[in-house]
Amino acid sequence: MTLVLRNDADGVATLTLNRPEKLNALNPPVFAALREQLDDLAGDEAVRCVVLTGAGRSFCAGNDLESIAKGERHETPLFAPETVDALERLPQPTIAKIRGHCFTGGLELALACDLLIAGSTATLSDTHGKWGLAPIWGMSVRLTERVGPSRAKEMMFTARRVDATAALAIGLVDRAVDDADLDATVDALAAEIAANSAGTNRIVKRLVHDRLTSTHDEALLHERTSPYGLPDDMAERMARPRK
Repeated sequence: MTLVLRNDADGVATLTLNRPEKLNALNPPVFAALREQLDDLAGDEAVRCVVLTGAGRSFCAGNDLESIAKGERHETPLFAPETVDALERLPQPTIAKIRGHCFTGGLELALACDLLIAGSTATLSDTHGKWGLAPIWGMSVRLTERVGPSRAKEMMFTARRVDATAALAIGLVDRAVDDADLDATVDALAAEIAANSAGTNRIVKRLVHDRLTSTHDEALLHERTSPYGLPDDMAERMARPRK
């Protein structure tokens, strides 16, 4: 079985975690397959937007506890968190399409995406505390950036499950729609992103990321120096007839 499927259409690449019988739980082979796809995408200039989702009824139920119990190991000690980092560093805009379970490691993958769109069946939770584990894939950083320190601590302290409506209310996801509308909503959003300058989107993504490690004034000066140049399609787009 192919553990991470890739489908490309109209400049949009969709990656699908493909262990539906295990609710797409993450184990070393899944991470190896995901890293391979991410490495390919990072250099693929034909792809203008990336969607990450899960096969079946769940996005991802988190780390595969059976795999942990069996002592299965990644290629290197930090392979899993570095793979999540690789997702965050993709130059293309990324969308997490979430239905069903989105727990712990699954939530950490979703948080590494730029935009999170949840269906009505989506349930999001950090369960590290439930199992006596500590986060090393970025939960304490990215969840805090998303919802603020108090809400992040509440979610991590309690392991409480948050439905799509509540997740939208606290800013954990960017949109919450009926499951029946989830595919069409994400398709439309990805197409809207892909229709704009890939160069502009890549530059903007890097600038926004840079802002997180800079002061306000440093970020303003950084942007004004055009550190990543100008989009390759700028002249062509500027020459288009005005509508």
